Amino acid sequence: MAGGTSTLRQIISELRQVIPKENLKDNLMLKYIVNQYRKYQTTDEQLCKAKEEMDFMAKTYLCYLQSSKLCRKIHEEFHSKGERTVEETAKMVGFKLPHDPK
Repeated sequence: MAGGTSTLRQIISELRQVIPKENLKDNLMLKYIVNQYRKYQTTDEQLCKAKEEMDFMAKTYLCYLQSSKLCRKIHEEFHSKGERTVEETAKMVGFKLPHDPK
């Protein structure tokens, strides 16, 4: 369950970043995930497949949250803001223009 606990903590951390103003105890997504973790926390061999499936779904949801955050950051950084100057474009891709002293 150590891996599952780690995944749950990461999900909680991602949810805090997505909805920082809302109390997480009242969040329906988090309630559902925690209930599923509790439901499959102690299983016998007959229910192991369900526990693995729940762990897979939790990791998939965590990946979705992290990817959404990354997509939002990339969109904010590179979203078209009209025409850019040559200097802005060079800076955006990591180049420096040569200095032209006159």
